[in-house]
Amino acid sequence: MTLYELEKTGGYQIASLLTTVTDEYDRISMHGVRRTLLERQAESLGLPLHKIYIPKNCANREYESRMEEALDRFRKSGVERVAFGDIFLEDLRKYREANLAKIGMQGLFPIWGRDTRELICTFIQLGFRAVIVCVDSKVLGQSFAGKFIDDDFLRELPASIDPCGENGEFHSFVFDGPLFKEPISVSPGEVIQRDSFYFCDLTPAS
Repeated sequence: MTLYELEKTGGYQIASLLTTVTDEYDRISMHGVRRTLLERQAESLGLPLHKIYIPKNCANREYESRMEEALDRFRKSGVERVAFGDIFLEDLRKYREANLAKIGMQGLFPIWGRDTRELICTFIQLGFRAVIVCVDSKVLGQSFAGKFIDDDFLRELPASIDPCGENGEFHSFVFDGPLFKEPISVSPGEVIQRDSFYFCDLTPAS
C-alpha cells in the first residue's frame, strides 16, 4: 500500500526496493520468505531490488551499520528519501527518522495515521492478494500461518489483533495486485516453529 500510494501521487521516482536477507537462510529477514520469491516479486512490480545481507541473530549495531552503508550509496547517487509502510508506531518512526538524519536523508510515511481496518479492506478491494508467512505464537495460533488475507481471514482474526499486523502479530507476502505485471504463483507449504514464531514455507507453485 505504501508503494501504491507513492505511485498514485505521481510525484516520486522509485529508485529501488530495499530488503534485508538473512545470509544463512537465504530468506527475507523476519518474514522467512525465500529470496527467489522476493526477486520474482520485484520483477513483477518492474522495480530494481537492493538486498542487504545480514547474519542470523544480527546485532542491532551491525544491522544499522549495513543499512547505513547501503542507504548512503543511494544518497550519493541522488536519492533523498526512503519510504516506509509504518502506520502508527511512533517509536519506530522516530528511530527510522533519527537514523536517516545521520546521513542526510528523510523518511516518507505514505500510509501513516490510516485506520488499519479501513486500510486492509481497501487492500483487499483493490485486488491485492497476500498470504501470511510468519505468525507470533504469543498472540495467534499456528493455523493462521499460510492463510490468505481476505474477508474470511478478517472474520477469523481475534478483535485484539491489529488487522494489518502493525504490532508484529503477523507478516505477509504480497503476490498479486494492481501494481503487478503478473501474479506470482505461490503455494503455502510446511509450517515450522522457530523461537516464538510460526513460519509458513512459501514455495513457488508450478
